Amino acid sequence: MSNSRSLKIGIVGFGSFGQFLAKTMIKQGHILTATSRTDYSHSCLQLGIQFFRDVRTFIEANNDVILICTSILSFKEVLSSMPLVCLMKPTTLFVDVLSVKEHPRKLLLRVLPEEADILCTHPMFGPESGKDGWKDLNFMYDKVRISNEATCSNFLHIFASEGCKMLQMSCEEHDKIAAKSQFITHTIGRTLAEMGIESTPIDTKGFQTLIQLKDSTMRDSFDLYSGLFVHNRFAKQELENLQHALYKVKETLVQRTSEELGPEKD
Repeated sequence: MSNSRSLKIGIVGFGSFGQFLAKTMIKQGHILTATSRTDYSHSCLQLGIQFFRDVRTFIEANNDVILICTSILSFKEVLSSMPLVCLMKPTTLFVDVLSVKEHPRKLLLRVLPEEADILCTHPMFGPESGKDGWKDLNFMYDKVRISNEATCSNFLHIFASEGCKMLQMSCEEHDKIAAKSQFITHTIGRTLAEMGIESTPIDTKGFQTLIQLKDSTMRDSFDLYSGLFVHNRFAKQELENLQHALYKVKETLVQRTSEELGPEKD
């Protein structure tokens, strides 16, 4: 989009993911500020970002966009602690990047002033998978409430211009799909970790893939995993489906064993 302009973007929650996004936004020429419960003033200084310890001063900094990069479990508390009456621009665009979508949508609609714009997003990559660029990586978004199309389009252009696959869908549809994909992936990985599986001298390629899944899953925090379950209403059913499927597989094996070897005797 040739008419994209520089945005003033304020990041709430400047942990690893916030910093990961910030580096590309700075590269594109956007002006960034940040606030966080942890003091990231040194990291911000290195990146040329103004860091605010005081949330009120941050809110008053006249941002075009406020990008909330907190964890799923802390999102409600962080949002509730923001003095939104101090917003300098009533039509400020609020963006979340959580891995669940109905939860932040509901909270943002409830807490924000009616004039504020809301864009729910899920960049489906992180510092590891996106370390060599964002080309062909998925970026989901839902324009929940947008009055200033220009600011919204300029923000989305940050990701489109890096080559992301831009996927517009409702928050509900996202959570339905994510429960079947992301949540199940994390569940399988954590189950393998509970089993204590390790590489062996006779690994197959398939088993090596399972080891990689276990390792990548366990690099994410349990808070992230539990957030995928607690705040996605479709996850409980998918967990039950997984349990049922495992039971059916076991039942089939027991039946085949009985056919081959005869019924087990007590």
